[in-house]
Amino acid sequence: MTFGERVSKADLWLLDKVFQPVANRMPEKLPAVELGMSMLFGALMLSAASIVAMVFLTGMEITDAIFNVLIWAFGLSFYIGVARMKTLVRPGHLNPLRVMLTGMRLLSIPFAIYAFYQGVSAPAPFVIPLWFNALANLVFVVGIYFVSCEPPPPPMRQSVWDRGFGEASNRT
Repeated sequence: MTFGERVSKADLWLLDKVFQPVANRMPEKLPAVELGMSMLFGALMLSAASIVAMVFLTGMEITDAIFNVLIWAFGLSFYIGVARMKTLVRPGHLNPLRVMLTGMRLLSIPFAIYAFYQGVSAPAPFVIPLWFNALANLVFVVGIYFVSCEPPPPPMRQSVWDRGFGEASNRT
């Protein structure tokens, strides 16, 4: 088994054994795709808070933080793209985003690990902004996995007779 196959197998295990069971137990009013989209939006907000904290707490000029702003804009465009494609996810059908987001899921985990390493090893003035960034990466990873979960099938329709009302009406 090659390294790529092992990584793909680990990704599918994480998706099927960790996130899918949680998604299956979620209430009908909040599907996993909606929770994932909320988490992706939250990751954008935490990333923006990281940039703002970097500018205000460390005295960094906005021209020095322009790279971070461009990365944030890339994240925003990714969020908008996923939001447009979430209409493809329908109950009772396979989730096309599961396959489409495979590469992004695989890339997001090492970036989140590196962000946590940065947060742990940061000098004093950079601790708070880098922990916001690490938290944003973690929320992004969890969100992208929830967006990739399969939707549950639609509930079965029951007739009045299946619910037991027919027996009660026959007795009276």
